[in-house]
Amino acid sequence: MTRFRPGIAPTLVVLALLPLLVFLGFWQLGRGEQKRVLLDSYAERQMAAPVTVGQLLTLDDPAFRRVQLRGHFDGQHSLLLDNRVRDGKVGVELLQPFQDQASGQWLLLNRGWLPWPSRQTPPVFSTPEHILDVQAWVYESPGAPFQLHADPSDAPWPRLVTAVTPDKLWVELSREGFAKEVRIAPGPAAYQADWPLISTGMGPEKHTAYAVQWFAMALALLGLYLYLGWHTAQEKRHGNGHQSA
Repeated sequence: MTRFRPGIAPTLVVLALLPLLVFLGFWQLGRGEQKRVLLDSYAERQMAAPVTVGQLLTLDDPAFRRVQLRGHFDGQHSLLLDNRVRDGKVGVELLQPFQDQASGQWLLLNRGWLPWPSRQTPPVFSTPEHILDVQAWVYESPGAPFQLHADPSDAPWPRLVTAVTPDKLWVELSREGFAKEVRIAPGPAAYQADWPLISTGMGPEKHTAYAVQWFAMALALLGLYLYLGWHTAQEKRHGNGHQSA
């Protein structure tokens, strides 16, 4: 009977890599399931009736809660969130402070996407000056934004930024403000506001796809190891047979 002879070095490699590849596969499956549960929870919150700003401030976890606002914009302190791409077109998202009339609380309201085809001219936008009734929802970032450098706090308005940091803005303006970004629902005061629920390319299906890749690599490694072991054993057997002859 042909013996299995993979060799010491290939065996050590397989013992080190195979458990890691299998672990990464199951880890991606777990992350995908977490994302799926999270998305279901957030979808339920967005289907619920909107809360007032006063109610919003009492919630331990306000992420993706719908909120009803009535108040006015501060168009003097507009932020333009850079490097926003929609349908292959480059643009910015317009964020402006909004003061809720009933609570007196300030919120940083994202009014949506604007095209910015030429850096030679600033983006064009307008700000309603009258009292507005606005529906919005609290956005929860999937992680800290990557920045090569901090956005300048003394830049002129409207200010071009690469990350949304409401806390820093409220400190700069000496105002009491809500700590999270709030995204406007489609309506009269909105620009292009067809928001994805979570602005990240890593949805549950991508985690599943990565898990399949890790498992496929593990299977390929195991198959290569088995082939190498049997092939080496056969070569040695044939070699011994020739020597005996």
